[in-house]
Amino acid sequence: MLRLNIADPLELEAGFDAIRTELDIPGRFSKEVLAEAAEATVDSGLPDAANRVDATNVAFVAIDPPGSTDLDQAFAARRVGDGYQVSYAIADVAAFVRPGGAIDREARERGSTMYLPDGRAPLHPAIVSEDRASLLADTAKPALLWTIDLDGYANPTDWRLERANVRVRAAISYATAQAIIDRTAKPGPGVDIEICDLLAEIGRLRQAREAQRGGVSLKIPAQEIEKIDGSYQLRFDETLPVEEWNAQISLLTGMVAGRTMVGSGIGIVRTLPPALDRDIDRLRRTAQGLGLNWPTSVSYADYVREMRPTEPETMAFLLQATRTLRGAGYVGFNGEVPEHPEHSAIASVYSHVTAPLRRLVDRFGNEILLSHFAGRTPPAWALEALDELPSMMGRARQRESSLERALLDMSEALTLQSYIGDNFDALVVDVRADRNEARIQIAKPAIVAKIAANGLELADTVSVCLKSVDVKARRLSFEAVES
Repeated sequence: MLRLNIADPLELEAGFDAIRTELDIPGRFSKEVLAEAAEATVDSGLPDAANRVDATNVAFVAIDPPGSTDLDQAFAARRVGDGYQVSYAIADVAAFVRPGGAIDREARERGSTMYLPDGRAPLHPAIVSEDRASLLADTAKPALLWTIDLDGYANPTDWRLERANVRVRAAISYATAQAIIDRTAKPGPGVDIEICDLLAEIGRLRQAREAQRGGVSLKIPAQEIEKIDGSYQLRFDETLPVEEWNAQISLLTGMVAGRTMVGSGIGIVRTLPPALDRDIDRLRRTAQGLGLNWPTSVSYADYVREMRPTEPETMAFLLQATRTLRGAGYVGFNGEVPEHPEHSAIASVYSHVTAPLRRLVDRFGNEILLSHFAGRTPPAWALEALDELPSMMGRARQRESSLERALLDMSEALTLQSYIGDNFDALVVDVRADRNEARIQIAKPAIVAKIAANGLELADTVSVCLKSVDVKARRLSFEAVES
């Protein structure tokens, strides 16, 4: 993990506020929304409110980043014969949000929770997302309960979704979960060590099934701004294995949800077209330019799945590989299944249903699925939204992307404003000859920037000089230093 302290925290936080204004990031909720949230009673108006399953005896554990309070999921599992049974609890947001009400209307405008280093712009008021609907430790909560039966290879054989009451025994961080699995730490109160072990066991099996399907999994460290002990730091942070195993459970749930929707002819799926041949060819040339061995007999999915960002060359390659994953979107349908409902990177049909506290579309998809398993017609409010949800989610994702880029650009400018005239070692990770533009990666601090290509080639190592910094415009200017 590479870190570099960012200068004056107050200056940075003022910059955060400027970005909020520039990108129109949602601020406080209106009095109407807050009043409705305060008065919301669980299960008000739900058709199956009286039929909740009692699952409070299941030893659920929630695994999230440290300090998280908007907990969407909790996991439990057990062995059943030669296979497994996964119990996956999802926050039941619809139990507190009245269709067409103030909270619902505001959530449709926001689309998703927006995260900033000094706080978040939540999809729902805190009394819902961080209290009443959140699957916090040692609290009884309404939930949506997925029960997924797996064979010995972790292939799903049967599944169902129903409303339930649950009690999460413990909420732990990824680092804590990894330490428990690795036996470098003892489990704390409420943590069933066997469930943690089963997460690792099932997660590894699901990774193997992903490889068989030809799924694409890129292991790219996130470039993040983090507040630690009152100061902000810019860093690359690698993913722990337990994060990948936990993600596999969410993917499994989204896949069976997608299969159910496609099978019933009603729902909304997350789609991604296959990578273009020309992009794969370009990526192979990139690997060759970086000095990486990519045998012609090895597929794109198999090659990137095994690659770890341990060296500048592999990091550069993985950054380039993200360019093959373009065109993700949502498709809603009622009666006629889309011609191409698959998500190519997952190599399956797939639906977003596991993060309703933070993502608008999940609440609607879950309600449609609940109706399917209960044998009734989905509620009109969910069906009527199927045409609009793709565009609502598209706008939210575009705003999220703009926010992420603006935050990193600003933090980089503030980090380096006192280093004008200094030289940095960099690696060329992309070249656009038509624009005379090269993209470079600086390892420390964790920065990706652009310079004039002027004959540079992919995988060249180059020394660059920081010529200027414009904090207000969030812009850095580098030039290659002649050797």
